[in-house]
Amino acid sequence: MKEYLPRLIEDKIEKQLKAAGCVVIEGPKWCGKSTTAKRFSKTVVEFQRTKVLELYRTYLTTEEENLLKGERPILFDEWQKLPELWDQLRWDIDTNGGRGRYILTGSAKPKDDVKRHSGTGRMAKITMRPMSLFESRESTGEVSLIDLFSGIPSISGNSVVTFNRIAHLVCRGGWPEAVGDDDETALLIAENYYGSLTDMDITDVDGIRRNPDRARKILHSYARQISSFASNRTIQNDVSATDSTLDDKTLTSYSNAFRKLFVIEDMPAWSPKLRSKTVIRTTDKRQFVDPSIAAAALGASPADLIGDLNTFGMLFESLCVRDLRIYADRIGGSVHQYRDSSGLETDAIIHLKNGEWGAVEIKLGGNMIDEAAETLLKLVQKVDTDCMKGPRFLMVLTGLNYAYRRPDGVYVVPIGCLRD
Repeated sequence: MKEYLPRLIEDKIEKQLKAAGCVVIEGPKWCGKSTTAKRFSKTVVEFQRTKVLELYRTYLTTEEENLLKGERPILFDEWQKLPELWDQLRWDIDTNGGRGRYILTGSAKPKDDVKRHSGTGRMAKITMRPMSLFESRESTGEVSLIDLFSGIPSISGNSVVTFNRIAHLVCRGGWPEAVGDDDETALLIAENYYGSLTDMDITDVDGIRRNPDRARKILHSYARQISSFASNRTIQNDVSATDSTLDDKTLTSYSNAFRKLFVIEDMPAWSPKLRSKTVIRTTDKRQFVDPSIAAAALGASPADLIGDLNTFGMLFESLCVRDLRIYADRIGGSVHQYRDSSGLETDAIIHLKNGEWGAVEIKLGGNMIDEAAETLLKLVQKVDTDCMKGPRFLMVLTGLNYAYRRPDGVYVVPIGCLRD
């Protein structure tokens, strides 16, 4: 059995179990939800086991006293397979009180039901993603987002992740089963995830029959547009080159299914107060929950990425966004992107609940660090700091080896040195 590697989300689970009657952990398959949730549970009910699922369906209608039987917290794994359970848990929490009674894990959003109670005040939802490089022990963690937000005057760090290794990490992804395996096996695990996603999960998510070949074509096009602002029309036109029958309604159905599976996770726009009347573009930026999905959809190996630096750069940005999301979530923040009508773009804005923020440009190599720093400084000049806080930090996130602070105050940080 593999060694369990601690996850940053554990602290959030522990806190929410003290605050809510039920904690709902959502995220893509294979990201480690069940393994981590079991560390907080005293009773485990696994709905992916057919006999267990059928038994609890019976309990719902005939033996309700057995439905919620067990020492708490009770974990219901893959709860979306029995969505009627939701209201039963809510009723129990309302009737008997208490916090930390249940944990639900799900790798797909349940079918919509207008009759289902929202769970407000009883259910706390948490999103879990594949592992960051710090969680997989590939980042040294010498540079902390918390320290950057605190205004640390200087940084240092030495990443041991080489250029070639980054290409492997992009293709391998952060899937716990792949972390720690030999390189060949790890890449096969990532490919197997992609195969399961397009062959089975795309239909299982909501019972609607979908064509696996069409699913692969859509993900392939999506991967081609990763880290861009491509419209649905652009993706539809791209797929139509080999699938002329794809219409807008069908594309939306497939895209929504991938979102329900927590595979597509686009980046929302950030809307700060500006000094000028420049128009902020609100289009989401195309992203996956993990860069390995894009690599598998493109059929790209680490060697392929090294030979195509443009594609490598786009997928490297996706890897960095994944890690930034995990680290920001750990400290109560969220990740956005910025683009305005003047053409100014910033790859990532980390925004905290208290209004503090930091801006990040992502560059694989070192030849564009000056340009990236200039972009960040231009953004600062546009933000109206009379109406909102100025940035706590500006950072260029790279695939380089050394972390340092430039004379202009911009931090240069290797992804192999970063942590929450």
